Amino acid sequence: LSELEALMERMKRLQEDKEDEEASQEEMATRFEKEKKESLLVISGGICAFPVQFSFDDEIVSTDVSRYIEDPGFGYKDFARRGEDHLPTFRAQDYTWENHGFSLVNRLYSDIGHLLDEKFRMVYNLTYNTMATHEDVDTTTLRRALFNYVHCMYGIRYDDYDYGEVNQLLERSLKVYIKTVTCYPERTTKRMYDSYWRQFKHSEKVRV
Repeated sequence: LSELEALMERMKRLQEDKEDEEASQEEMATRFEKEKKESLLVISGGICAFPVQFSFDDEIVSTDVSRYIEDPGFGYKDFARRGEDHLPTFRAQDYTWENHGFSLVNRLYSDIGHLLDEKFRMVYNLTYNTMATHEDVDTTTLRRALFNYVHCMYGIRYDDYDYGEVNQLLERSLKVYIKTVTCYPERTTKRMYDSYWRQFKHSEKVRV
Protein backbone atom coordinates (compact mmCIF):
# COMPACT_ATOMS: atom_id res chain seq x y z
CA LEU A 1 0.00 0.00 0.00
CA SER A 2 1.08 3.56 -0.61
CA GLU A 3 1.37 5.93 2.35
CA LEU A 4 -2.00 7.47 1.44
CA GLU A 5 -3.84 4.18 0.98
CA ALA A 6 -2.40 2.82 4.23
CA LEU A 7 -3.62 5.89 6.10
CA MET A 8 -7.10 5.63 4.60
CA GLU A 9 -7.21 1.93 5.47
CA ARG A 10 -6.30 2.69 9.10
CA MET A 11 -9.02 5.38 9.26
CA LYS A 12 -11.59 2.91 7.93
CA ARG A 13 -10.48 0.19 10.37
CA LEU A 14 -10.64 2.59 13.34
CA GLN A 15 -14.19 3.57 12.39
CA GLU A 16 -15.25 -0.08 12.17
CA ASP A 17 -13.54 -0.95 15.49
CA LYS A 18 -15.28 1.99 17.16
CA GLU A 19 -18.65 0.65 16.08
CA ASP A 20 -17.85 -2.89 17.24
CA GLU A 21 -16.19 -2.25 20.60
CA GLU A 22 -15.28 0.76 22.69
CA ALA A 23 -12.25 0.87 24.97
CA SER A 24 -12.83 1.20 28.71
CA GLN A 25 -12.18 4.50 30.50
CA GLU A 26 -9.18 2.91 32.20
CA GLU A 27 -7.70 1.78 28.89
CA MET A 28 -8.31 5.20 27.33
CA ALA A 29 -6.57 6.90 30.28
CA THR A 30 -3.60 4.53 29.89
CA ARG A 31 -3.35 5.30 26.17
CA PHE A 32 -3.38 9.04 26.88
CA GLU A 33 -0.57 8.71 29.45
CA LYS A 34 1.49 6.74 26.94
CA GLU A 35 0.93 9.34 24.20
CA LYS A 36 1.66 12.20 26.59
CA LYS A 37 5.00 10.71 27.66
CA GLU A 38 5.92 10.01 24.04
CA SER A 39 5.11 13.60 23.02
CA LEU A 40 7.79 14.82 25.45
CA LEU A 41 10.38 12.84 23.49
CA VAL A 42 9.47 14.08 20.03
CA ILE A 43 11.82 17.08 20.12
CA SER A 44 14.16 18.30 22.78
CA GLY A 45 16.24 21.39 22.11
CA GLY A 46 15.82 20.99 18.36
CA ILE A 47 16.97 17.36 18.29
CA CYS A 48 14.56 14.64 17.29
CA ALA A 49 14.46 11.75 19.73
CA PHE A 50 12.83 9.42 17.20
CA PRO A 51 14.96 7.55 14.63
CA VAL A 52 13.80 9.51 11.61
CA GLN A 53 16.11 9.95 8.66
CA PHE A 54 17.13 13.56 8.97
CA SER A 55 18.60 15.99 11.45
CA PHE A 56 17.22 19.47 11.96
CA ASP A 57 20.27 21.09 13.56
CA ASP A 58 21.92 22.12 10.32
CA GLU A 59 18.77 23.89 9.10
CA ILE A 60 17.77 25.85 12.19
CA VAL A 61 18.23 29.52 11.46
CA SER A 62 19.40 31.63 14.36
CA THR A 63 17.50 34.89 14.27
CA ASP A 64 17.55 37.70 16.80
CA VAL A 65 13.86 38.37 17.44
CA SER A 66 14.41 40.31 20.66
CA ARG A 67 13.64 43.63 18.98
CA TYR A 68 10.17 42.37 18.05
CA ILE A 69 9.05 41.07 21.44
CA GLU A 70 9.00 42.27 25.04
CA ASP A 71 10.18 38.98 26.57
CA PRO A 72 12.78 37.20 24.38
CA GLY A 73 12.98 34.32 26.87
CA PHE A 74 9.30 33.50 26.50
CA GLY A 75 8.64 30.16 24.83
CA TYR A 76 7.28 26.65 25.12
CA LYS A 77 8.38 24.49 28.02
CA ASP A 78 7.47 20.83 28.38
CA PHE A 79 4.79 20.51 31.05
CA ALA A 80 6.73 17.80 32.90
CA ARG A 81 10.27 16.60 33.48
CA ARG A 82 11.42 13.48 31.72
CA GLY A 83 11.43 10.41 33.90
CA GLU A 84 8.44 11.45 36.00
CA ASP A 85 5.90 8.69 36.47
CA HIS A 86 2.88 10.89 37.10
CA LEU A 87 2.74 13.71 34.60
CA PRO A 88 0.30 16.55 35.29
CA THR A 89 -2.94 16.28 33.32
CA PHE A 90 -5.63 18.87 32.68
CA ARG A 91 -8.99 17.28 31.90
CA ALA A 92 -10.65 19.39 29.21
CA GLN A 93 -14.09 18.59 30.64
CA ASP A 94 -13.23 20.34 33.93
CA TYR A 95 -12.95 23.72 32.24
CA THR A 96 -14.46 23.97 28.79
CA TRP A 97 -14.68 26.77 26.28
CA GLU A 98 -18.45 26.29 25.97
CA ASN A 99 -19.23 26.32 29.70
CA HIS A 100 -16.52 28.61 31.07
CA GLY A 101 -14.19 30.26 28.54
CA PHE A 102 -16.88 31.79 26.32
CA SER A 103 -18.65 33.68 29.12
CA LEU A 104 -15.35 34.71 30.74
CA VAL A 105 -13.89 36.38 27.64
CA ASN A 106 -17.21 38.06 26.89
CA ARG A 107 -17.14 39.64 30.35
CA LEU A 108 -13.62 40.90 29.70
CA TYR A 109 -14.27 42.14 26.17
CA SER A 110 -17.81 42.38 24.83
CA ASP A 111 -18.66 40.10 21.87
CA ILE A 112 -15.12 38.68 21.54
CA GLY A 113 -16.48 35.31 22.65
CA HIS A 114 -18.73 35.10 19.57
CA LEU A 115 -15.85 36.01 17.25
CA LEU A 116 -13.50 33.44 18.82
CA ASP A 117 -16.21 30.77 18.86
CA GLU A 118 -16.78 31.29 15.14
CA LYS A 119 -13.04 30.95 14.45
CA PHE A 120 -12.71 27.83 16.64
CA ARG A 121 -15.62 26.11 14.88
CA MET A 122 -14.36 27.08 11.43
CA VAL A 123 -10.84 25.75 12.09
CA TYR A 124 -12.06 22.55 13.75
CA ASN A 125 -14.35 21.77 10.79
CA LEU A 126 -11.92 22.89 8.06
CA THR A 127 -11.76 20.27 5.31
CA TYR A 128 -12.01 19.79 1.57
CA ASN A 129 -13.32 16.25 2.20
CA THR A 130 -10.40 15.08 0.10
CA MET A 131 -7.21 13.12 0.72
CA ALA A 132 -4.81 13.69 -2.17
CA THR A 133 -6.54 12.19 -5.22
CA HIS A 134 -9.49 10.77 -3.25
CA GLU A 135 -12.69 12.81 -2.99
CA ASP A 136 -15.74 12.65 -0.67
CA VAL A 137 -13.61 11.41 2.24
CA ASP A 138 -14.78 11.90 5.83
CA THR A 139 -11.60 13.29 7.44
CA THR A 140 -13.13 13.76 10.91
CA THR A 141 -11.10 10.95 12.51
CA LEU A 142 -7.82 12.31 11.17
CA ARG A 143 -8.60 15.94 12.05
CA ARG A 144 -9.56 14.99 15.59
CA ALA A 145 -6.30 13.06 16.01
CA LEU A 146 -4.34 16.16 14.93
CA PHE A 147 -6.40 18.45 17.18
CA ASN A 148 -6.06 16.21 20.24
CA TYR A 149 -2.35 15.53 19.68
CA VAL A 150 -1.59 19.26 19.93
CA HIS A 151 -3.53 19.45 23.20
CA CYS A 152 -1.82 16.30 24.45
CA MET A 153 1.56 18.05 24.15
CA TYR A 154 0.25 20.54 26.71
CA GLY A 155 -1.03 17.82 29.04
CA ILE A 156 -4.69 18.35 28.09
CA ARG A 157 -6.86 15.24 27.95
CA TYR A 158 -10.33 14.65 26.48
CA ASP A 159 -12.01 11.83 28.42
CA ASP A 160 -14.13 10.77 25.46
CA TYR A 161 -11.21 10.33 23.06
CA ASP A 162 -9.19 7.15 22.46
CA TYR A 163 -5.56 8.32 22.14
CA GLY A 164 -4.63 5.01 20.57
CA GLU A 165 -5.91 6.59 17.35
CA VAL A 166 -3.12 9.19 17.41
CA ASN A 167 -0.37 6.61 17.05
CA GLN A 168 -2.25 4.80 14.32
CA LEU A 169 -2.95 7.90 12.22
CA LEU A 170 0.00 10.23 12.76
CA GLU A 171 3.36 9.07 11.45
CA ARG A 172 6.51 10.06 13.31
CA SER A 173 7.67 12.69 10.83
CA LEU A 174 4.23 14.34 11.06
CA LYS A 175 4.46 14.36 14.87
CA VAL A 176 7.87 16.02 14.65
CA TYR A 177 6.46 18.65 12.29
CA ILE A 178 3.40 19.31 14.47
CA LYS A 179 5.42 19.70 17.66
CA THR A 180 7.90 22.01 15.97
CA VAL A 181 5.23 24.24 14.45
CA THR A 182 3.26 24.28 17.71
CA CYS A 183 6.07 24.66 20.24
CA TYR A 184 9.18 25.89 18.38
CA PRO A 185 7.90 27.58 15.19
CA GLU A 186 11.22 29.32 14.53
CA ARG A 187 12.83 25.88 14.04
CA THR A 188 10.42 24.75 11.33
CA THR A 189 12.13 23.82 8.09
CA LYS A 190 11.01 22.92 4.58
CA ARG A 191 12.58 19.51 5.01
CA MET A 192 10.23 18.80 7.92
CA TYR A 193 7.27 19.96 5.83
CA ASP A 194 8.33 17.78 2.91
CA SER A 195 8.86 14.71 5.11
CA TYR A 196 5.21 13.87 5.75
CA TRP A 197 2.15 13.13 3.56
CA ARG A 198 4.21 13.21 0.37
CA GLN A 199 1.20 12.33 -1.79
CA PHE A 200 -1.03 15.10 -0.42
CA LYS A 201 -1.66 18.51 -1.97
CA HIS A 202 0.11 21.50 -0.46
CA SER A 203 -3.25 23.08 0.44
CA GLU A 204 -4.13 19.97 2.51
CA LYS A 205 -0.78 19.99 4.30
CA VAL A 206 -0.96 23.70 5.06
CA ARG A 207 -4.29 23.09 6.80
CA VAL A 208 -2.48 20.91 9.32
